[in-house]
Amino acid sequence: MYRKTYACIDGKILEENTKEIIKKYNHYQYYFGVVKNNAYHHGIRVVQNLIKEGINYLAVSSLEEALEIRKYNVEIPILVLEPINLDYIDDAISKKITLTVDSLDYLKQLNKMELAYSLLIHLKIDSGMNRLGIKTRKELNDVMKWISKNDKLYLEGIYSHFATTGVHDIYYDKQLSTFKEITMDVDLTTIPIVHLDRSLTLVTHEKLDFVNGVRLGIVLFGFSGSRKKSTGIKNALREMKRNWYLKRHSVSKTILENDLNLRTAFSLYSEVISVRKVLKGEVVGYNATYKVKNSGYIATLPVGYADGVTKEFGCVVIHKKRFPIVADSMDMIMVLVDKSVKCKDKVEIFGDTISIREVTSKLGINAYHLFNQISNRVPRVHMESDEEFEVKY
Repeated sequence: MYRKTYACIDGKILEENTKEIIKKYNHYQYYFGVVKNNAYHHGIRVVQNLIKEGINYLAVSSLEEALEIRKYNVEIPILVLEPINLDYIDDAISKKITLTVDSLDYLKQLNKMELAYSLLIHLKIDSGMNRLGIKTRKELNDVMKWISKNDKLYLEGIYSHFATTGVHDIYYDKQLSTFKEITMDVDLTTIPIVHLDRSLTLVTHEKLDFVNGVRLGIVLFGFSGSRKKSTGIKNALREMKRNWYLKRHSVSKTILENDLNLRTAFSLYSEVISVRKVLKGEVVGYNATYKVKNSGYIATLPVGYADGVTKEFGCVVIHKKRFPIVADSMDMIMVLVDKSVKCKDKVEIFGDTISIREVTSKLGINAYHLFNQISNRVPRVHMESDEEFEVKY
């Protein structure tokens, strides 16, 4: 790398997370690794780590992402979760990509095409999220009839997506009921893969008896979704209110805590490229936003909001000591330091000392947003045992 700003991705941690999840939730046949958006910006290379410990199907958002995975693994099944442009159907077939059919109209377009080879498809059911999917029982019945007339289409799966966890609301149960109503005339036991749950519903609900697949996303990357019970009078009252709500609306059993032992594999580093003495009263950065209160030192780091890092991150760690970020720009941030800091010192933006949870709390976002915020111009250095591989995406 030409500048020492990089994300470190620990493949061993991802393997341990995958092994831990499958060991605890071992009642499924198909474990989908959701690796959309460059594996949540960890880098698509990590599919090798996930597959090694039991992920046996991958899911992505686009055909482009599926084809990128094929550079690393040519055999594992890959489901594209969004309907693709059928102009590129041959690319999907040639690379053994599984497609999502989300409507009767889309299926009719597919049926008009002369397919050279068989094509695997999964049906997406809109159980209430109103984003994609077959929305009525009649539409699904019509879809099933059309599929039965095309010997080049193999119905491998059927699935839906829960909008909420159902821990504090009624919508999980509503969506589940809607899914059952839409699929009422379909014998789900004849469909090889049925998958509804995602990371956060996997850990908050018992396994549904008619499913054999689960989609694992953020949980693979270190977030268990466990909710520790808080103490204190206010929290006790809040819990009483929640229990009353759940009982009133007959909400199904939910699980707040789990004992998954997961770690985050993504850490972010930079280095000091400049240290300058500043005097009391001087200003730092654009718009003179920071005024020096006492004479000291400003360290400049080659990372900025173009990389996804802003002064709202709060601080960085140098020599195991925290220093405040006082100004930012597109390509650099400025940090108030002491005289112990020198050029070329390594800087932790988040990692062992500053956790991802701490950063997300400061920014008021979740881990999904933080991972995707760190731009692809930041090289990913993949750690594999004692080896390192730098990959630019």
